[in-house]
Amino acid sequence: MINRRNLLGAVASVGLAFASITPALAQDVPQLRFSAVFSEQDIRADMMKQLQENVADIADLELYYGGNLFKQTTEIIAIQRGNLEMGNVSPQDIASQVPAFSILTSAYLFRDAEHLNEFFKSDAGAEMKAMAEDQLGIHILGPTYFGTRQVGLRIDKEINTPEDMAGVKLRMPGGDAWQFLGRALGANPTPMAYAEVYTGLQTGAIDGQDNPLPNVENMKFYEVMDQIVMTSHLVGYDLLVISQKVWDSFTDEQRAEFEAAADEAIAWSTEQHLAREGELASSFEEQGLKIYTPDVDAFREHAQKMYLDSDLSKDWPEGMLDRINAL
Repeated sequence: MINRRNLLGAVASVGLAFASITPALAQDVPQLRFSAVFSEQDIRADMMKQLQENVADIADLELYYGGNLFKQTTEIIAIQRGNLEMGNVSPQDIASQVPAFSILTSAYLFRDAEHLNEFFKSDAGAEMKAMAEDQLGIHILGPTYFGTRQVGLRIDKEINTPEDMAGVKLRMPGGDAWQFLGRALGANPTPMAYAEVYTGLQTGAIDGQDNPLPNVENMKFYEVMDQIVMTSHLVGYDLLVISQKVWDSFTDEQRAEFEAAADEAIAWSTEQHLAREGELASSFEEQGLKIYTPDVDAFREHAQKMYLDSDLSKDWPEGMLDRINAL
């Protein structure tokens, strides 16, 4: 006969048993720290929240933005040392350790976001991703498009050709690939942390910066700039990466689920960025910024010649440029 005392005892026993099982279950879901330099207001922050929710049964993602956990350019080293599991890293940072990767950082390489995505899904893209896995211990989930990079300046100087950029202190992230890009635009590249750019523009420590329009909005750079020169010199993207060691610890089914969730979140983010770019140029113009298109062909010719004549192109995989152009 079941009385109240027996029933309470049974419930307590089940509760104790469940409590002893729960920690074991929780331990089966690894905690993955994610670090990015973009702010929490960035579209990609919402992209990561979507991914966090959709892979909750596989991993517990801890999301850190604004370079608060690791500063720009240090994420890959943190992953290699086991201090970080996931990051949103620039291809320039990969190129600093894998010189062949510098082809994917060159100016005027990808035509648009669609071309970018086609490449990373192609056999050629798989070969480049394999380099990062083999040499750096990171698995590339996909490219996180954040807009086409344009030159924003605080100085009142009209820019039409690369020659007009002579002497312009243009903020670029640290690293050889980024600095070379600045020189390929004709500017005097100045390394500076992303979080310091607003103050740098405000004080005149730099004359300008290059970022896609959504970044200009997110970081409020438009408040301390006078003009935007639509050079369209680089399809801006970073790479969503995960530690290869962590990736290998997943089952085949978990990897497939994680990859599908990443693809979905990245595709959503790309659509949002493209839509936002279309709105921002007119918005900035209404706020008093001068916005115009220079001689883009002159910039393209100058930049591509510099890359092909440089030591950087000597490391490019043979035939890779033609394969990218053919996509």
